Amino acid sequence: MLTIRKATIRDLRAITGIYNEAVLHTSATFDTATKTVEEQRVWFDHHGDKLPVIVAEEEKQVIGWAGLSAWSDRRAYSGTAEASLYIKEGLRGKGTGRMLSGAILKAGKDAGLHTIILRIAEGNDASITLAKSLGFKEIGIMKEVGKKFGKLLDVTLLQLIYD
Repeated sequence: MLTIRKATIRDLRAITGIYNEAVLHTSATFDTATKTVEEQRVWFDHHGDKLPVIVAEEEKQVIGWAGLSAWSDRRAYSGTAEASLYIKEGLRGKGTGRMLSGAILKAGKDAGLHTIILRIAEGNDASITLAKSLGFKEIGIMKEVGKKFGKLLDVTLLQLIYD
């Protein structure tokens, strides 16, 4: 049975492993080098009630995670966050992403955020479809802003404004 819960420091090794799979094999992140658990701990320490990280757990194993990060360190953006979502390789397309997305969006609303931004690289059409089904609106495309696997990639920007 799939459980969605708040991430703890004990989940960091699994979170890092899932993220590193994405770094090495997908354009879901524009990081090109894997992260150490110590590096991810610094990232994790910048999260909390307003910018949560949650995990999807199945049979006591973390199989995916989602988080909200500050869109900018400028105070006027304090009501805006960027969402991230990663599912373990081989387990994508089974509904875990939808469940994590719903939970992280609820957490953002509960935290008093006003809007959530997504940046989705070209080639991730399933992610764009999922985002739009959750109420995100496309607000633009940044052309050729990242290079991964030898190819310049466009990034679609999507936004959800809480009612």
